[in-house]
Amino acid sequence: MIEAKLNDSTLRQAASQGIDNFLEVIALAILQSIGGELNSTNMSKLNADQVTLLAYRILHEEVMDGGFIQLIHNGYGGFIFHNPFAKMLRMWGIPELTKLINKAHKLYNKYHEELEKDCSDDEFMALFERYSQFDSADDFFVENEEEWTEAIALYVDNNLEKFVTIIK
Repeated sequence: MIEAKLNDSTLRQAASQGIDNFLEVIALAILQSIGGELNSTNMSKLNADQVTLLAYRILHEEVMDGGFIQLIHNGYGGFIFHNPFAKMLRMWGIPELTKLINKAHKLYNKYHEELEKDCSDDEFMALFERYSQFDSADDFFVENEEEWTEAIALYVDNNLEKFVTIIK
């Protein structure tokens, strides 16, 4: 396993700016340790907790910006739904997010081929109307995002050694 390193003062400063900054500085340290981008080649260099944090970062960014349709269209569906992401979230103590991922997984299985196709901006926007089945999943994520992000930050903080090595 590759070691992600993070300066203690950087972590403290980020934590003082809120949980989003706390998680982001840790995620960036992990990404930096593998060359700046998570891919199928370097994912095996990380542990399950590190990959799960990076997966949540992607899930959060995509769903908050454009919902599960955007997440799937941008090619992250397989990463989120074909890995033990939901199982790890359950182990981290976030069962409601696990249930949401499992619900979205069923929709992914049903519609991913159409959602993953290349299309124009207008065609992409039409996907939201055509696949309104995702609306409740999107809404549920947005409604609970703060609580879930706090739970993830608490898990990371209580298990920091699984994510980064702190340099004093």
